[in-house]
Amino acid sequence: MTANHEMPELALPELQRKPKKKKKETSEPRDLLVYEREYWGSGFEYIAGIDEVGRGCLFGDVVAAAVILPQGLILEGVNDSKKLSEKKRDTLYDIIMENALAVGVGYADAETIDRLNIKQAARLAMKRAVEALDVTPHYMLVDAEKVDLNIPQLSIIKGDANSQSIAAASIVAKVTRDRLCKEEWDTLYPEYGLPVHKGYATQFHREQIMALGATPMHRRSFLGNLLGEQHTLF
Repeated sequence: MTANHEMPELALPELQRKPKKKKKETSEPRDLLVYEREYWGSGFEYIAGIDEVGRGCLFGDVVAAAVILPQGLILEGVNDSKKLSEKKRDTLYDIIMENALAVGVGYADAETIDRLNIKQAARLAMKRAVEALDVTPHYMLVDAEKVDLNIPQLSIIKGDANSQSIAAASIVAKVTRDRLCKEEWDTLYPEYGLPVHKGYATQFHREQIMALGATPMHRRSFLGNLLGEQHTLF
């Protein structure tokens, strides 16, 4: 009688085992109406999102915007303006302007920035943006700042990435300032390349300041030792 011998199971060497593929983590889209819904639910009908741009520029105004959107409106693609392409910002700008209940824009120029400092000038631009609204807000959501107005408000760190109203204000402020750089300000000072760098401290911009001097729209308090003994040519 022949013995029945079972073949032992051979374990594959560890190196031959194919690692299991990890499932891609799918993140839910960020809810940008968390703050708005909370305050709408508390009886605040008109909620203004407020943000500013141009804080770090060597040239030109700091520009702020205040935007009041209808309750429940969802704007697809709205996010921090700095993370969007120029084309996307322009498209969203038009959508925001068409759908907003009110939009206000405020400015603080280079002289004001030099006199007050950039933080206080940015806050002033925000205040002016709110004052430019056709509708008085019942509550304000502000990107990492406090607005000097007697209106209830909440300062939100990285607000443009966490609140649709602030993100909308960020887009309006950015598009407004960029258009000033490309149109009005470039017409005044075409040698400085403003449509490209928007007033920030690129190498080309610094070189032009050194070669031509500062314009009246340059922020003297930001130039430091850049000018050396250069004198304003305008």
